[in-house]
Amino acid sequence: MEKVILASRNKGKLKEIQAILEKFGMETISRDDAGIPEFEVEETGTTFEENSLLKAQAILDEAHTITIADDSGLEVDALEGAPGVYSARFAGENCTFEDNNRKLLKELEGVPEEKRGAAFVSVITMLFPDGRKLVARGECRGTILTEIHGTEGFGYDPLFLPEGENRSFAEMAPEEKNRISHRARALEKLEDMIREKCSC
Repeated sequence: MEKVILASRNKGKLKEIQAILEKFGMETISRDDAGIPEFEVEETGTTFEENSLLKAQAILDEAHTITIADDSGLEVDALEGAPGVYSARFAGENCTFEDNNRKLLKELEGVPEEKRGAAFVSVITMLFPDGRKLVARGECRGTILTEIHGTEGFGYDPLFLPEGENRSFAEMAPEEKNRISHRARALEKLEDMIREKCSC
C-alpha cells in the first residue's frame, strides 16, 4: 500500500483524508509517524493555494513521497477578503480565538446583514514525487453574525452562519458541521481529481 504523508498533525484531518485515499490503495500517515524532523514551514504566501503548496513542498523535499497539506481561513466580503491567510493571527501574534472574534466584530460594526457575507475556504494540495500536483479548493458561504452564538467548534465558528442554516457552526455538532464545511467540500473535489487524473 502506497504511503501518503499528511503535513498536518491534526488527527481529525488524518482520519478524513485516510477515508478517501484508502479507496485508491493509499495509506495516510502523519509527518510524525513518517519521521519528519521537527520544523515549521514559514507561510509567506498571499493565498491559501500558495501556503498549502509551501507546506506540501517542504514535506515532499524531506520525505520524497506523496504529500498532502492544506491551508484554510475566513474571507469576509466587506473586508475585501480579510482576514484570509492571516485568519489565525488576525488580532496579532499569539492572539486567541476570542481576540480574533472581537476584532472581526469591531471591524464589522455598523455593517448591515446583507453586506456581512463571508466564506470559509480550504485548499488542499497533493504533491507527487514525479511532479504531479492536485489542488482542491472548497468553500462554505455564509454570513457573519453580530454576536457570538454557540460553544462548539473553534476559531470563527461562533460568528459564522452557513447559507441555508439557522445555526452557527458553533451551534452544530461536529459531524453536522463536517458534512457542509469548506474542508469537506475540498476533500470531495480532491477525491474526484484523484479518480480522474491519477492511475493510482
